[in-house]
Amino acid sequence: MSVIDEREDLIRRVTEAQRGLGRAFAHLRSPLFTSNLTMRQLKVVLLLSLKGSVSGQDLAHDLGVGLGTVTGIVDRLVSHGLVSRHEDPNDRRVRRVELTPAGTRLIEEINDAGLQHFRRIMEHLDLDTLRALDHVTRRLREVAEELHSPDASHT
Repeated sequence: MSVIDEREDLIRRVTEAQRGLGRAFAHLRSPLFTSNLTMRQLKVVLLLSLKGSVSGQDLAHDLGVGLGTVTGIVDRLVSHGLVSRHEDPNDRRVRRVELTPAGTRLIEEINDAGLQHFRRIMEHLDLDTLRALDHVTRRLREVAEELHSPDASHT
């Protein structure tokens, strides 16, 4: 087997293992699966958790939808108490949207549920496997940060 073929085979196997983990995690009673949010509402909450306060125009761009669609999504999230709107201090014509404490808690609960499950799995691994996993995950993070840095050339 050539190095290229072996590389592709290993990438396929790792990807399949990731899918299997995803299926195992899907059985959790995570707020991700038990919330009554639509996919677009969840996307807005996730975007706000990453970006902080954003304008409706920015949300529309990030979601690939019109401003009217964003207004409806944000209205529903405001009624759920997950986001708030406020005037942009630099431009009173712009309304900014951000997570409320309840929205932040929801994101933390979603993240914590997955991490707790992952921790339970790791507690069953031997030290050598944990050391290898530590090395691999650190390297994955380094590469991801390199690929997503502003000055990275995406080839």
